Amino acid sequence: MNFLAHLHLAHLAKSSLPGNLLADFVRGNPENLYPAEIVAGIHMHRRIDVMTDNLPEVRIARDAFRPLTRRVAPITLDVMWDHFLSRHWAQISPDLPLETFIRTAQSQVTAILPDSPPRFVNLNNYLWSERWMERYREMDFIQNVLNGMANRRPRLGALRDSWQDLEANYALLETLFWTFYPRMMTQAKAQLL
Repeated sequence: MNFLAHLHLAHLAKSSLPGNLLADFVRGNPENLYPAEIVAGIHMHRRIDVMTDNLPEVRIARDAFRPLTRRVAPITLDVMWDHFLSRHWAQISPDLPLETFIRTAQSQVTAILPDSPPRFVNLNNYLWSERWMERYREMDFIQNVLNGMANRRPRLGALRDSWQDLEANYALLETLFWTFYPRMMTQAKAQLL
């Protein structure tokens, strides 16, 4: 899961949106670094990552990638799941428009920025102003995201090529998303994530 899905599942679970978004920028034990609510959100994010990586649907999706890109498939798929969530948001969350949800998330996350790691603050400088989560619905933007990650981290250069795997397997990936994401939503609402 990437930014939008983590925030959405946190919202459904009544968990800390800032903590769930911050988690990728915190290493080790966060217990003494942040308030309890943020720590709980960080832990939820980590549980979701482990759970998602072990879902049978995600394994099928990874296996659809070519050997050249299979190593970066988990990263590529995290971004792609956000694509489907953004694209189908009106179906998934008909009572809460995406733009309203994003504004709410932004206001909550912005409140913790003064006490956040510089890399997280830097991300937030672009995430909201460039409307990443709304633009995830555009496949051209997904390609730009993958290219940007490849440029920032040369050892992940295969992310550029993983775009071809997304195009070749789009229908399969969308079907897999619709198989597991509603189940995760149910688990989040029941606070089982």
